[in-house]
Amino acid sequence: MKYNAIILDLGGVLIDIDYQKTIDAFIQLGMVDFKSIYSQASQQKLFNDYETGQISSQYFINQLLPFLKQGTSPNKVVEAWNAMILNVPLKKIELLEKLKLHYPLFLLSNTNELHVPVVRKEWAKVTDKPMESFFNRIYFSHELQQRKPNADIFKNVCERENLDPETTLFIDDSIQHIEGASSIGLQTYHLKNSADLYQFFS
Repeated sequence: MKYNAIILDLGGVLIDIDYQKTIDAFIQLGMVDFKSIYSQASQQKLFNDYETGQISSQYFINQLLPFLKQGTSPNKVVEAWNAMILNVPLKKIELLEKLKLHYPLFLLSNTNELHVPVVRKEWAKVTDKPMESFFNRIYFSHELQQRKPNADIFKNVCERENLDPETTLFIDDSIQHIEGASSIGLQTYHLKNSADLYQFFS
């Protein structure tokens, strides 16, 4: 079916992400079971609260410190938390440039206050154009106080932008987010490999 607008995820779709790097970094800081409380597929309440803007960055960091080696600084926590964020492939920027000539583009990302500046820094390494210039609007979960895969966040974005779900394509690398989007009637594409994005639009 033809689509009239595209909503894209950020991490794993437009910017490379490696969750294992953050898991490894926290293990090095002394948290032996970090993988059990945080992963791409599931998160405990602390991380959900942070990604929906329910708690501050300072509170988030302070909640993690007791599980780490004594003397671990807040800056080390931030470094570990941001370790998952890698680079923005130039080809993704070039693809967005082409797509925005034909479709309204929207960004919908589960993210948080600490990650956004690092993402913007990586983005600036490959283009002098800010993220906002590529999208009609950017939606971050910590600002919306909602997160994927909850159906409400997809309804919210569609209502705000007057998008018909049946003619709107949503692209994400997490299957649970694809399922959440499908539940309100959005067209979806589950990106299993970052490089497949180019082939999908070729």
